[in-house]
Amino acid sequence: MQTSRSTQVAIVGAGPSGLLLGHVLGLAGIDTVVIERQSADHVAARIRAGVLEDATVSFLNEIGLGTRMQAEGLPHDGFSLIYEDTPPLRIDLKGLTGRSVMVYGQTEVTRDLMQARKASGAPTVYEASSVAIHDFESATPSVSYSLDGVSHQLHADFVIGCDGYHGVCRAAAKATGRLHEIERTYPFGWLGLLADVPPVSHELIYANHADGFYLCSMRSPTRSRYYLQCSLEDRVENWSDDRFWAELARRLGPDRASALSTGPSLEKSIAPLRSFVAEPLQFGRLFLAGDAGHIVPPTGAKGLNLAVADIRVLSEALITFYTKGSEDRLNGYSELALARIWKAERFSWWMTSLLHKFDGQTLFDRRIQAAEFNTLASSHALQTALAEAYLGIFD
Repeated sequence: MQTSRSTQVAIVGAGPSGLLLGHVLGLAGIDTVVIERQSADHVAARIRAGVLEDATVSFLNEIGLGTRMQAEGLPHDGFSLIYEDTPPLRIDLKGLTGRSVMVYGQTEVTRDLMQARKASGAPTVYEASSVAIHDFESATPSVSYSLDGVSHQLHADFVIGCDGYHGVCRAAAKATGRLHEIERTYPFGWLGLLADVPPVSHELIYANHADGFYLCSMRSPTRSRYYLQCSLEDRVENWSDDRFWAELARRLGPDRASALSTGPSLEKSIAPLRSFVAEPLQFGRLFLAGDAGHIVPPTGAKGLNLAVADIRVLSEALITFYTKGSEDRLNGYSELALARIWKAERFSWWMTSLLHKFDGQTLFDRRIQAAEFNTLASSHALQTALAEAYLGIFD
């Protein structure tokens, strides 16, 4: 048995990129169907980063998705950088730029988006299998998938790939032979732990320790998220809660560790670090957005914010097409988005290079990292540039 239906925009992937695009287009009266291979519970439970740029916060407020974020999110006016045992260097975001960030987990953003889509009545197909993209270089693209043993064909004006790094949309684009994949992998990962304990600091701490990077962050005043640099060969099962807390306390040092609260982990995972960009982001009537088109190391807190920037540009282009009949902005999407993406990639690479210990690192390399910190600490101009990049002020 096979069913067939039509929509204006088919969105593959129900992560924040896909749901955000569906929401914005829905506000403009544009019909969308979102297709997701995972279950709704799986999507809602994904643990991700949670630092939102000022522009991201403003956009979510503009489209009516900021109520819970404003009530529960934590505005942050700065963050700290530490090199080994030196005093923390606080980057005063508010003082340097007049802007702040909001700590509000990507998990919470996704839940807000899921609730908004459900309330709108717009269709989302979860647990779709055998998803495939067809005829996207013609005027009549379509998406096929299976659900509960039934084959479905979804015809659309456009297909938007928001299905992540391992999704089918970039694979379809790659099959054209015109996709360039530009990538750098890093020889370490982040071991992350989430726990219902108060954070060790009221602002984020990014630190370069002789034994590896660590990050102290939070999701709320009572829920903390910590990360330790680890080997890619390491395994979560090698890290008991007690071992994690002991290693974090050691890297923090006695003074900072005295404020550390510990408790049972809610989640532990190891994430590899990767810089990746797909060029271009448009193939006929197939467009890539979010992690389908680019990945950044989490060091610079850019992943979700870049995805939101993609969707802002792409949604405006689609709305222009449906209201004015012009494809000019759609055809300019890739170039415009990639200009911002590469600036964010550079910043995330720089932060990663500054804050981590690399295999084979020499004494010269460590001294250069120390000099970079010292130069940053003594330069108001460099701190302003860092603050602007952290806030995503790339224009």
